Amino acid sequence: MSHNIPAMSNATTSGETHAQEIAATTSAQKRALSYSTTIEKLFNQVMSTKMPADRIIGQYFRDHKKHGSKDRRVIRETLFGLFRWWGWLSQLDSSQKHTTWFQQLSTCAMLEQHKWNDITQAWNDFADWPQARADKTLLENNASLNGKLTAFIALSGIETSQISQLLPQWFWQRCPIDATEQYAVVNAMSSRPPIWARAQTLSTEKVIESLRQTGVEAKASGYFSDAISLGHKSINLNEMDAYKQGYIEIQDLASQVIGQICQPNNHELWWDACSGAGGKSLQLYSLMSQQSSAFTGSITASDIRHKPLEELRKRAKRAGFDHINVAPWKGDILPVDANAFDGVLVDAPCSCTGTWRRNPDMRWLDDVSAITDKPKLQLAILRRSAAAVKAGGKLVYATCSLSPSENEQIVKDFLSATSEFELEPVTHPFTGQLCDMLTIWPQQADSDGMFVAKMRRRNA
Repeated sequence: MSHNIPAMSNATTSGETHAQEIAATTSAQKRALSYSTTIEKLFNQVMSTKMPADRIIGQYFRDHKKHGSKDRRVIRETLFGLFRWWGWLSQLDSSQKHTTWFQQLSTCAMLEQHKWNDITQAWNDFADWPQARADKTLLENNASLNGKLTAFIALSGIETSQISQLLPQWFWQRCPIDATEQYAVVNAMSSRPPIWARAQTLSTEKVIESLRQTGVEAKASGYFSDAISLGHKSINLNEMDAYKQGYIEIQDLASQVIGQICQPNNHELWWDACSGAGGKSLQLYSLMSQQSSAFTGSITASDIRHKPLEELRKRAKRAGFDHINVAPWKGDILPVDANAFDGVLVDAPCSCTGTWRRNPDMRWLDDVSAITDKPKLQLAILRRSAAAVKAGGKLVYATCSLSPSENEQIVKDFLSATSEFELEPVTHPFTGQLCDMLTIWPQQADSDGMFVAKMRRRNA
C-alpha cells in the first residue's frame, strides 16, 4: 500500500462535511460534531492545497477569533494528530464514508491519549465500530508504540499494519536504517517535541526564573549552557517579557548544535550564507558575545528572499545585536567578498525530513522529489559559498534532512572536487562520540533531526 497519500480517501466535496450525516442529541455530541466539521475542512484544505498545516490553522484562528483556548487546543492537536498517525488511519475503510471519518477521529484521539473524554466518546459513538472491536480501552491503556500497534490491529482488524507505515515508504528507501533504528525514529516522530529556546543577553538561570514566573514550564538543558526547554504547552511569545526584551529566541535543540559546531570566536568574521530569518546568525552572535574579551567580530547574513532578512533585522534589533549585517543574494553572484571570512555556514535548502516530528503533515504532502530535487542545488550553493572562506577558515555545511544523499554525499562530492578543504572531525554533543560527519536523530535528545559537517580550508 502506498503511503504518500494525496488526499483523504473518504473526503467530501463541495464544502460538505461528514458531520452533516450525523444527528447529535447531547451537548457533548453537538460540540464533537462542531469540532469535526472544522477539523475536516482544515484537513482537506491542507491536503488539497499542499500548504503547511501550521500556516493554514494559524490563518483559520486569526479569521475565527471566537474560539477559546480549549477549542483551539482540540482543533490543533487533533489536526496534527491525524497527520501523525495517518499511515495507519488512512487504512480505515467503512462502508459508510462518514463512519470512516469518525473512526479516524476517535482512533486518533485514543492514539494521542487526548484528555477531552466527552468529545472522544462522542466521536467513538459516531464511528459505529463493530461490536467486537468497540473497546476503546484497547488504545487508551497502551502507551508504547508497539502496544499502540497491537491495539490498532485489534481495533481495526487490519493485520498488515506496521510501525514503518507511519512514515512514507519513499522515506525509508532514501534513509535506509535497520528495524531497531526504524522503531526509534518512528517512536520519536509519533510524539510532539518540546519547544526549545536559547538564552541570550541574560543568564540562563535568570531567563528560566522569568519564564517560570509567567507559568512556563522552563528548565535548563543538560547539553548546552544556554539551551532551555519550554515544555509542550502552546506559548504566546508576544506576551512574554523575556521574548519581547530579546532574552530568548525559539530554536530547536538540534538546530542549536550547528552553532556549537561552528565554535565562533568573538574576533572572527562569519557569513551565514543561507540565513533565512536568522536563527543561526543570532546564535553565532550570542556565542561570540558570551566570550570575555572585546567583541571585534561580525556576522553577515544572506538569503535570496528579502522578507526573512527583514525579520532578521527586527530580531537583531530586539536583542541589541549591532554587529549583524545583511547582504542579499542576487542570482549566482557572491554577495560578499571572496577569501574574507574566518567561518562560513551553509545551512542549505533541503527536504526538511528532520522536522517531520514538528510538522507531521509534510510526511504526506511531499513525495520523493523533496529529496531527489535538492542535491544539485545544495552542492552548487556549497561550492559558491566556499569561495568566501579565507585560508585556515571553517566551512560548515548543515541541513535539517535525514537523507544521506542531501548530507554525507554532498560533502563527499564537494571534497572530491577540490583539494583546498579537508574534513574536520566533530564530537557528537549527545553521545560524546567523535564523528567525521554528524547526524542528530530525533530520538537522541527529544528534538528535531539535523545534519552538520565541518571542513577547514587548507593554508596556502
